[in-house]
Amino acid sequence: MAEVVSQPEYGADNIQVLKGLEAVRKRPAMYIGDTSAQGLHHLIWEVVSNSVDEALEGYCDRMDVTINVDGSLTVADNGRGIPVDLHPTENRPALEVVMTVLHAGGKFDKKTYAVSGGLHGVGVSVMNALSTWCEVEVCSSLPDKRGRVFRQRYERGVPTGEMEETGRREEPGTTTTFMPDRAVFESIEFHLDTVVNRMRELAFLNSGLRISLTDARVGFQETFHFDGGINAFVAYLDEGRTPLHPPVYFEGIRDGTGVEISFEYNDSYSENIYSFANNVHTKEGGTHETGFRTALTRTLNAYGARNNLFKSEKVSLSGEDAREGLTAVISTKVPEPQFEGQTKTKLGNSEVKGIVESLVGEKLAAYFEENPAVAKKILQKAIEASRAREAARKARELVRRKSVLEGGGLPGKLLDCTLNDKDETEIYLVEGDSAGGSAAQGRDRAFQAVLPLWGKLLNVEKARIDKVLSNEKLQPMILALGAGVGDDFDVEKLRYGKVIIMADADVDGSHIRSLLLTFFFRYMRPMITDGKVYIAQPPLFLIKKGRKQQYAFDESERDAILQTMGEEANGVMVQRYKGLGEMNPEQLWETTLNPDTRTLLNLTQSDVMEAERAFTMMMGDEVGPRRKYVETHALEADVDVSGPG
Repeated sequence: MAEVVSQPEYGADNIQVLKGLEAVRKRPAMYIGDTSAQGLHHLIWEVVSNSVDEALEGYCDRMDVTINVDGSLTVADNGRGIPVDLHPTENRPALEVVMTVLHAGGKFDKKTYAVSGGLHGVGVSVMNALSTWCEVEVCSSLPDKRGRVFRQRYERGVPTGEMEETGRREEPGTTTTFMPDRAVFESIEFHLDTVVNRMRELAFLNSGLRISLTDARVGFQETFHFDGGINAFVAYLDEGRTPLHPPVYFEGIRDGTGVEISFEYNDSYSENIYSFANNVHTKEGGTHETGFRTALTRTLNAYGARNNLFKSEKVSLSGEDAREGLTAVISTKVPEPQFEGQTKTKLGNSEVKGIVESLVGEKLAAYFEENPAVAKKILQKAIEASRAREAARKARELVRRKSVLEGGGLPGKLLDCTLNDKDETEIYLVEGDSAGGSAAQGRDRAFQAVLPLWGKLLNVEKARIDKVLSNEKLQPMILALGAGVGDDFDVEKLRYGKVIIMADADVDGSHIRSLLLTFFFRYMRPMITDGKVYIAQPPLFLIKKGRKQQYAFDESERDAILQTMGEEANGVMVQRYKGLGEMNPEQLWETTLNPDTRTLLNLTQSDVMEAERAFTMMMGDEVGPRRKYVETHALEADVDVSGPG
């Protein structure tokens, strides 16, 4: 007879009802994506978007954002101010309703805000729920309360008291200060770079808005204001490249949807399209971006055929051909945007594709007819891209026949590992044969593979895909990783869980790391976005006395170790490693290969736009922007200028 297992009772008392903002605190990721740094900064964007929406309606031209010394953050604007009069159904001030009730706001009726980035009415209430405390001060613009200042404080989304009047002032507006809850987030430290990039972005997209950003923790202050709007945005994104023509700009409104586009082609081989819907950066694109891409390719093909620019060649430009060297900003204002999820990374409105496609098609065709010299330059670049694509196709077929991309054969210099579980394995890309030899002897052969690199790699910032595929120094690495390259790259086919760059701690080593990272960013980007790329941190010094030895990774750590020795420092031998090849296999294992004792830097990509600019500036042809960057940041660098000995 089977044993009867008692079941726990399931009745009405098991049904939990979460009231107010309890649901947000119970499941924060549902509202802000996650509780990492991305989710933390999402709190800022929710507050800031309210001020930007006021600017879109013409009521706000100034926003001040301050990261305070205690780690809290303040957003102040000179908009109309959150209403403070009594809400007709809630029977309490509208300010309190907005701050404590989900799906409460002025963005549903289309009267207060024609367009808005935050249509769910959960923004500031979610921020409030996920903050240890929050204070809101409003100078009202209501006729019967004009100039009067009201204030209310909340703790974890709950008011600590009634809204109170605190004084008077001339200019209306809302000031919100909040402290993220340490119990919710992995870290509550705001990253200045992340905030800077977003404020700059918003200033470009809203040319009438002046945004002041202060970080009181480090004494930083900068104001963002760009009269040139998205034309200035494109110029900023293309800094370090050589434009082929002045920016092409057009705008229009159709069926209530506003479209603003600026683009230019440059001498690079990469494509950079940044799309926005109601000031929200749609990182995953969407229908507005699809409409632009479709119209661009169709218009270029039609113009080229009509004007016999393809000549005798049987050319039909693909989308990739049409967009090589393109930098574009697409900004749409949609009355009823449909975003994927509350964090809004993709626009889903099907009607927007047709609106953008027809507008771009008409405006671009007219522009080409009026500017044939620019049209010809763009077509020539696209035709060259088409030829290179065909050459790359033949190169792929050739290397596939040689099993370079299919994994049927591995490069002769690769010292592979024995484990088959790729998630448990790692490959070291090592500078030079001597260092590769030490790494090969010192590694754990079960899960660690080693591929020695030799000579300077191709700078892919200045090369098309056909040159990459035929490069004899890149081919072994493409083969060893086994996941393809460029459009063929599939991160799921990667043969190793970690790809670790191990180069000398000198100028040449830094250059090799930069060349490798540029290659990964341009042709194997998912490897970076998925967090599979690491940089090994070999020590710079060996400090030894008798049988006791310690390693130091820089001069300051060396000096600290010597200082702890005090009088015992006499007779100490300090060896500075000039390269990885000077370490014997045991030392390399102990310091750089052993998972229990090594230090690895995991590369991540939090901001595609700024990463794109950095690679262009540092690895491109234009010297001016690079020199300016070096001069600006020279004092931040830790440069070793010591000679041998």
